[in-house]
Amino acid sequence: MSSQPSKALETFDNPTPGRDFHIHMEIPEFTCLCPKTGQPDFAVLYLDYIPDQKCVELKSLKLYIWSFREEGCFHEAVTNQILDDLVAATDPKFMRLTAKFYVRGGIFTNVVAEHRKPGWQPQPRVELAEFASQSNIRG
Repeated sequence: MSSQPSKALETFDNPTPGRDFHIHMEIPEFTCLCPKTGQPDFAVLYLDYIPDQKCVELKSLKLYIWSFREEGCFHEAVTNQILDDLVAATDPKFMRLTAKFYVRGGIFTNVVAEHRKPGWQPQPRVELAEFASQSNIRG
């Protein structure tokens, strides 16, 4: 049985909902069609989020991303649509989607869209001492 593109995003329960932690995903094979020319557009998507009660399931995310392959989409619209759909599925504390489109007509386009749950504030960043690379090697 082969997989098919799908707009359904599945989730699973956050294993540690009492702790803010950062999930980072790189999706290097995003494609859609230019709504003006019908030519393919290619992008790398970077998804960063801090989950609340739900996390996005990876296979459903892969099939969801695949579902755009034959759709005509402006870069700005598709980036915001993907973010909106992911937020609707997971209701995260914070989510950022960065879409870095490959060159088209001599222009690179990057689109960044963010969502913050009302009332959520990030915890202060903790700066730790840096250790020299290979500091545990002796001899």
